[in-house]
Amino acid sequence: MSSPTGSCTGTLDGHYDYVVVGCGGIGSGTLYWLARTLGQTKRILGLEQFELGHCNGGSQDYSRIVRLTYHVETYTKLAMEAMDAWHIVEQDAEHKLVDHCGGIQITEKGSPFMVKTIEAAIKQGMKYEHITGTELSQRYPQFNVDNSVEAMVDPEAGYVDAAQANAVHVALARQRGATVVDSCKVLKIKQQSNSTYEIETSCGKLTAEKIIITSGAWSNQMLGSFGVTLPLKVTQEQVHYYATPNIQDFMPAKFPVVMWMMCNMCYYAMPIHGVIALKVGIDNGGAEVTADQRSFTPDELNMEKTDTFVKRFLPKGYGPKAQVKTCLYTMPPDRNFVVDTLVGYGHPNVSVCVGGGHAFKFASVLGRVLTDLSTKGHTETDISIFSLKREALTDPEFPDLRQFSREEAKSDDGP
Repeated sequence: MSSPTGSCTGTLDGHYDYVVVGCGGIGSGTLYWLARTLGQTKRILGLEQFELGHCNGGSQDYSRIVRLTYHVETYTKLAMEAMDAWHIVEQDAEHKLVDHCGGIQITEKGSPFMVKTIEAAIKQGMKYEHITGTELSQRYPQFNVDNSVEAMVDPEAGYVDAAQANAVHVALARQRGATVVDSCKVLKIKQQSNSTYEIETSCGKLTAEKIIITSGAWSNQMLGSFGVTLPLKVTQEQVHYYATPNIQDFMPAKFPVVMWMMCNMCYYAMPIHGVIALKVGIDNGGAEVTADQRSFTPDELNMEKTDTFVKRFLPKGYGPKAQVKTCLYTMPPDRNFVVDTLVGYGHPNVSVCVGGGHAFKFASVLGRVLTDLSTKGHTETDISIFSLKREALTDPEFPDLRQFSREEAKSDDGP
């Protein structure tokens, strides 16, 4: 387990034009786009309470799915922008981060979810195939399925190397003059004037003109300095790495990334990368925790359900556990992102982003959007459904729409 050391691995020096609080996926992406946009004309600082690359939040691990398939058109459009952003970072770094191994979204036959996903794809001009379960098993014999399911093929999908993406974002930001200080916890933020904030950290005090909060499960702790509390739910999730003996069948050249919606649950699987094992997990199947009071111990119920799923539907992928890793999701009631400024709360120079447990694929483009908001006050990207003023965040009676809750998982007898 990582923890703040109180010993900054960098230098805090007076006043900064832009300060990014939290340097995980979205925060590191914001540092990159700020530095790319502003160069050395402004002083840019990134603050991370743990060491860079830590495993306490939601941005660690070897790989994360990238895909265009979403059942909401706003996300499909944003996913296309996200792919472009990743490619810009790759060109800038001269290093490959995304493997377009292809993706499969599977649902029960006749699922309304599939209908909405296809409608969004058509509206955005996305390339896709809609195939039967039999066609899926013929194309990918790793799957044990029949025509009780249907699938959507996304040829642009794949995975991004998460750990490398964060490190590349930080390295390129530093190359352009940004300062990044880790093991430095933000303790309090106080407004000094209309244009200046004082930030008290475990490594000393500094001042800033503009602040971008990308703190994941610690978002409300940071927002509290501005009198803002969001209805966020933090859960501890986990992924399982199966040391399959059939490694050739699960390499990226032969196996796609997979999203499987069934039995009130969403399973996902990813090809071998980073560790010689098949990666499988349940989306939003974990227990509610807090950022500072969570364990790193895998949940047995979650593990049993994942084992059952793999044995039944990906039998050649099953094997001993090579690793089981935990992470945190931070979710609003509607599970949409939060991407906005605090202008409605009297702080137009403060921006915030909360990823809802599914944002890593968008990490770089969200960094670009936050850069737009901080430098120009607006963005051309459609973020209207991510507003701080939407009903899900302002109405205490708004229903909890976070799918695939732990209670549903408990009542399900398995796939």
